[in-house]
Amino acid sequence: MYLPNEVEPCVDTEPERFGVTIAVLFTLSLAVLGEAGGWIVGYPIALALGAATAWFFASTHRPDHDAALNRLPVFLRFDDRRVVVVGGGAVAAAKLPALISAGASVSVIAPSIIDEIRRLPVQVVERPFEAADLDGAWFVTAAATPDVNRAVRDAAESRGVFVNAVDDPANATAYLGGTIARGGVTLAFSTSGKAPALAGLLREGFDALLPDDLDRWAERAHELSSQQRREGVPLSERRPQLLQALNELYASREQIAGRS
Repeated sequence: MYLPNEVEPCVDTEPERFGVTIAVLFTLSLAVLGEAGGWIVGYPIALALGAATAWFFASTHRPDHDAALNRLPVFLRFDDRRVVVVGGGAVAAAKLPALISAGASVSVIAPSIIDEIRRLPVQVVERPFEAADLDGAWFVTAAATPDVNRAVRDAAESRGVFVNAVDDPANATAYLGGTIARGGVTLAFSTSGKAPALAGLLREGFDALLPDDLDRWAERAHELSSQQRREGVPLSERRPQLLQALNELYASREQIAGRS
């Protein structure tokens, strides 16, 4: 909501600041009333009630600290580095293909491990998780019970290892999103583990919007990028040139379609 400049110093529409403003005004009002009842009694009561009002607003209008946290989207390249998956059921099995295709050397640890996992190119360790299992690991996926996931996170924290806790954001320090991989282009959608179904819906929706020849986009962009680096094209000019090149790509495609 827009407020004139002369009003803004007195009233703020943000909940936390608005609460403090109300508390101050409330305190002043009670202080004035306190004059009638005697300075010694009125002012302490007014100050106490004003402080209580400020505390009430501060406690009931706290921002969502977790929502304010910034998260850095990254794409990891494992190159045969060690990754540990804790859990041996269907949830853990669903996470393995992506880790394997990313080049990870995967160890699966759980008291019971399903046959689907045993058929994959992973090391199987059939016993309960131990903190030492994360020694030398680069990444961990926890797909077990909340208690086990919490133990995995504690062990990972002390070793500086990121944890993806499946459907358990409280014990996660890394969040995997729904991905689209086509023609060398990868798009990822994440809700920080809070709404994985929404990430899946976004992935499906964007997948339907992307052009079928996205691989040609990537190929042309790669060719142009190499050329621009050789010629020393300034960074500010590279994207406009790429857009022009893609437009030319579509123009040539339409010409071919028109002749056929």
